[in-house]
Amino acid sequence: MSTTRPLRVAVVGAGPAGIYASDILSKTDLDVSIDLFERLPAPFGLVRYGVAPDHPRIKQIIVALHKVLSRGDIRLLANVDYGVDVKLEDLRQFYDAVIFSTGSIKDAELDIPGIDLDGSYGAADFVSWYDGHPDVPRTWPLEAEQVAVIGAGNVALDVARILAKHADDLLPTEVPANVYEILKTSPVTDVHVFARRGPAQVKFSPLELRELGHVPDVDIVVYPEDFDFDEGSESAINSSNQTKQVVKTLVDWTLKDPAQNTASRRLHLHFLHAPAEVLGENGKVVGFRTERTALQGDGTVKGTGEFVDWPVQAVYRAVGYFGSSLPEIPYDDVKGVITNREGRVVDIDGNQVPGVYATGWIKRGPVGLIGHTKSDASETVRHLVEDVTGVADGEAPGDLDGGRTAPQGEPEAVTEFLAGKGVEYVEWAGWELLDAHERALGEAQGRERVKVVPRDEMITISRTLSK
Repeated sequence: MSTTRPLRVAVVGAGPAGIYASDILSKTDLDVSIDLFERLPAPFGLVRYGVAPDHPRIKQIIVALHKVLSRGDIRLLANVDYGVDVKLEDLRQFYDAVIFSTGSIKDAELDIPGIDLDGSYGAADFVSWYDGHPDVPRTWPLEAEQVAVIGAGNVALDVARILAKHADDLLPTEVPANVYEILKTSPVTDVHVFARRGPAQVKFSPLELRELGHVPDVDIVVYPEDFDFDEGSESAINSSNQTKQVVKTLVDWTLKDPAQNTASRRLHLHFLHAPAEVLGENGKVVGFRTERTALQGDGTVKGTGEFVDWPVQAVYRAVGYFGSSLPEIPYDDVKGVITNREGRVVDIDGNQVPGVYATGWIKRGPVGLIGHTKSDASETVRHLVEDVTGVADGEAPGDLDGGRTAPQGEPEAVTEFLAGKGVEYVEWAGWELLDAHERALGEAQGRERVKVVPRDEMITISRTLSK
């Protein structure tokens, strides 16, 4: 039996990627002690702060993540900001290895004229607002009657649906009170979603798209002239059941009699329209210009030189997320990821940085569904185990006591360090208090949960009430 201390591993980022990595690592043959760091006072990352409140089905992923952390073998240290409260040199003192799983929370850029006008917003910022992220303002300027949303993925649909939906229809959800009050004042009548390619190339999920057709007092409007299917489109439809379902839903909407559109709000879906310019006057958005595109036979498109101007007063870009650089960690500012080879972090010369790893979107970019992070985490953990034991996967166990390099490998060393710096870290018991408080607030209002938004209030509930 080993007489050495457990291998100490820090995982930075308590979203799905970080929790999956921690769970997988805990089930290896290594004797390991894991601390899961999170910048916010609450865990679960984009599942808590990136999924629309009217999608409780997706938020149920939290149930599985909750079970992992409630076991007690993975210690949560939330409200600890890497790069501010703790740095890499500090983590090396307390841990033998570090896995970064910080995700991608910024909006990808869209380089078109006028994109920085007042009234032009990034979808990630809007999503953070309506999900009650503690680091964003509690207000949002909802003053436009006509709105453009640029994008062909589920985030674009989420943004469009929240903008078009009547606030009262969100009341049964965990929508924060401040968000509900502001959405209730919105004068919006028309939300336009613009996709650069055709109906067979969009990245909507079938279920999410179908849900649009069931939003009360919101009509879905599509345009038959936007429906074109080339050889590449037919191939995509025949090879993917998901694409086939999406196209069927869209085509069915083209058959609807326009006279049946009697709702007070409309959500328009436009295809084969590429963003060209955000139009402005006196620094404010007054319109949106698109260029008609044409399919090229393989599912790609090119511009036709035909431009269309749309009278909108706000523009939201939902063209993807982008990772943020981290202090002391090699970063690819073109791809928005930590530079790595299959999860092993490498420096500018391609040399492996000892003991440092990455997983999730900050490893591979913001693509794929939440479930994809499991296989992603497995790859990273496999390489960590190989590096520690000196043996590749499938071979003999190797030196299971190897890799202990941290000078201060006792679990209490890091908490003493944080306390000495005055960091009000939140452990799992603190989160359980906050969780119970939010559920009690929800129960009082006939809802599942009412999310606490201000950071200081979250910390007070999770720490002070436990004393």
